[in-house]
Amino acid sequence: MKMTRRTLLAAAPAAIANQAAAGPVRAMPGSDILAMTALDLAAAIRRRDISSREVMAAHLARVDALNPKFNAIVSRVDGDQLLREAAAQDEDAAKGRFRGALHGFPHAVKDTAPAKGIAHTQGSPLLRDNIAAADSLVVGRMRVAGAIFTGKTNVPEFALGSHSFNPIFGVTRNAYDSRKSAGGSSGGSAVALALRMMPLADGSDFGGSLRNPAAWNNVFGFRPSFGRVPSAPSSDVFGQTFATSGPMARTVRDAALLLSVQAGSDPRAPFSLKDDPAVFAQPLDREWKGKRIGWLGDLRGALPVEPGLLDTCEKALAAFRAIGMSVDAAALDEPAEAMWRTAVTLRHWSVGADLIGFADDPAKRAQMKPEALWEVEGYRKLSAIQITQAQMGRTRIYEAFRKAFATFDFLVLPSAQVFPFDTELHWPTAIAGRKMDSYHRWMEVTLPVTMAGLPALSVPAGFGGPHKLPMGMQIIGPTHADLAVLQVGHAYEQASPWIRQALPGAIRT
Repeated sequence: MKMTRRTLLAAAPAAIANQAAAGPVRAMPGSDILAMTALDLAAAIRRRDISSREVMAAHLARVDALNPKFNAIVSRVDGDQLLREAAAQDEDAAKGRFRGALHGFPHAVKDTAPAKGIAHTQGSPLLRDNIAAADSLVVGRMRVAGAIFTGKTNVPEFALGSHSFNPIFGVTRNAYDSRKSAGGSSGGSAVALALRMMPLADGSDFGGSLRNPAAWNNVFGFRPSFGRVPSAPSSDVFGQTFATSGPMARTVRDAALLLSVQAGSDPRAPFSLKDDPAVFAQPLDREWKGKRIGWLGDLRGALPVEPGLLDTCEKALAAFRAIGMSVDAAALDEPAEAMWRTAVTLRHWSVGADLIGFADDPAKRAQMKPEALWEVEGYRKLSAIQITQAQMGRTRIYEAFRKAFATFDFLVLPSAQVFPFDTELHWPTAIAGRKMDSYHRWMEVTLPVTMAGLPALSVPAGFGGPHKLPMGMQIIGPTHADLAVLQVGHAYEQASPWIRQALPGAIRT
C-alpha cells in the first residue's frame, strides 16, 4: 500500500516505537512529565503511561506559574478548550489511533507563522487584531502530527532584531536571568522551551533567529539547509531563499524528531528537498574518530566579540576531541566585510519588499519601528546592479565555505558576539569598543551561514561573561548535510553532560 504523508505521520517513528515498547506502565506526576525529553514523552503517551490531558495540564500549570514573569507565550488559547482537545486525543489513543509523532504535545507557535484561529501579530501593532484564517505549511504539518496549539511565542516587531520585545506584548526575558534578553527573533520559543512550558519549539531564522536565542537559553536550535523545510504559502517562491523554519529542543534527538515532522517537499515550494524526512527520527549515533572540526572563531579578528566569549566556546571544543575528532583553526577566504555588505543588501531586498506596503501608508508608517523603516528605505535605494552584485557576493560566500569543507568535515563559529544584555537595551551599540552601525551588526556572526544556505546547529557552549550566562556555538555542515550535523551535535551533547544538568534557577529543584 502506498503511504501518504498523513499515514506516515500517523505511524510512530522508530525511535518512539522502540521506547514505547519498553518499560512498565506507570503514572507520572506533573513534575516528572515536564522533565521528560520529547522522545520519552511521546513514547509514554503511546504506551498510555500518561494521558494527553495530564500532559496538557502539567504544561499549562507551568505556563501559569512562570509566564507572567518571563513573557514567553502570548495570545494564549483558553485552558478548558485545550484540555478538551487533549481529552479528544486520549479517546483516539484508547482506540489505538495516534495522530503522529507529536500526539498530545502542547505547542505554542512562533508568532511569525499563522496558526488557524489564533492571533497572528508578528509583534506589530498594525496586526494586533489579525486572526489567522489558515495554518502555514509547517504549522499544518505539526497539527496533523498531533500538536495542540496553546498560543504563540513572542517575537520582536516583524521579527527584526535579536531581542524579543514589541509594543503589543512587551519583552520576553531570559530563562536564566529575567533581567536579560532572551534573544530573538525566536526568543519566546527558546524561553518557553528552557522553562519546560512546552516539550518542543518551532522557530524561523534569517539572521540567526534559531541560533542566537538557543545559545542564550542553553537549548539547541537548528537552521536547516535551504529547501529542507519549505515555506508556503509565499508570494515569492523564487526570490525568498534566506529565511527558513526549523526546530528548537532541549536535546538534539528531540530537535531531529520535530524536523522529521517539519521537513519534506511540497509542490508549492519549487526548491524544497525531496529526501524522506523520516530519516531524522532514526537514532543519531555514529563514529567520529578521525573527522575534522574547523574552528572559525572571530574570523581572524574581523568580528568584534565580547571579552570571555571566545574562551567559553574554545573550552567547549574539548567535547569534539573527546569523541575522537581533531580541532584546528580554519578560515574563510571571502573577507568578513564583503560578506556583511552582501548580507545587508540582500536583507534590504527581502525585508523591504515585505514591509514597503505598510510603509507607504502614512498612518501605518507612523506605527512602525525605526529598524523596519531602515530596511524599507534601504530597499528603495537598491539598483538592479547592486542586487546582482550582492547575488554574486552570495555565490562567493558559498564557494568560500565549499573550499573550507575540502579540508574540514564541519566548521564551528560562536552563535553570537555578545552574552545576553539588559532587557532595557534595544540592541548593543558597541562591542569591545567597536561601534555597531545597524540594529543587527552585532549578530554578523550568523549571516554567512544564512547567505550560503547551509545547515547549522546551535549547541550550548557553556556559561561565561560577568554574569555567567549561556552561550552557544554553531556547528556548520556542507550543503544538505543536515543529518550529519545533527549526528555530530548529538555526539557533542553526549560528551557534554553539563548541558542537561544546567537548569534555569526558576525550575531548579
